[in-house]
Amino acid sequence: MLKIENLYVSYSGIEAVKGISLEVPDQSIVTLIGANGAGKSTTLRTISGLVKPKSGRITYNGEEITGMEPEKIVSRGITLVPEGRRVFPDLTVLENLKIGAYLRKEKNFDEDFRWIYDLFPRLKERSWQLAGTLSGGEQQMLAVGRALMSHPKLIMMDEPSLGLAPLVVKGIFDIIKEIHKRGVTILLIEQNANMALRTADFGYVLETGQITMSGPGSQLLQDESVKAAYLGKKPR
Repeated sequence: MLKIENLYVSYSGIEAVKGISLEVPDQSIVTLIGANGAGKSTTLRTISGLVKPKSGRITYNGEEITGMEPEKIVSRGITLVPEGRRVFPDLTVLENLKIGAYLRKEKNFDEDFRWIYDLFPRLKERSWQLAGTLSGGEQQMLAVGRALMSHPKLIMMDEPSLGLAPLVVKGIFDIIKEIHKRGVTILLIEQNANMALRTADFGYVLETGQITMSGPGSQLLQDESVKAAYLGKKPR
């Protein structure tokens, strides 16, 4: 579905991403783990068209989308749930959800609302509440719901559990699995490497802009260097 080949991205002359290549197969969950500043968010922002790459190639279902404008990428079925949620605080929950469908030609949202409110009952309870007054977990639910309103085939999530309580984190990962069951492909960046690798079919480890390791999520969970660096476990 999504393929990145030899991607380089620079900010003010400093290389943030250094020649990475990766693939996200159709209807899979793929995770990208690494320390802060490794280039994970830059990678997602480049795929979504918010950042222009220095060089390299990004293709989606065989079509090159490298450097394409963000709205054209969304219209092709790729959407991003950004780090920090980025809801519109002065709009209601319902208005935020409708913004997610802005590029859709068909404007009958009843079925979408039913699905999203089924996934996130709290959003239904607060549909007329201003988004800025929601809790962090509720805002994350809203950010995911807003992304789903665009009818994505591939949804990219940037640190969905950041700053959330453990019980809320578990709920978010349950939702990720449920979205995947609906046939949506997921590319996940996550600080909670343990949860990410347990959820993902395949994982990549990104260090200082380069992929240093890859493999099935279950395999990376057992790797001693991954345990030491990202799972808080000392190597044997």
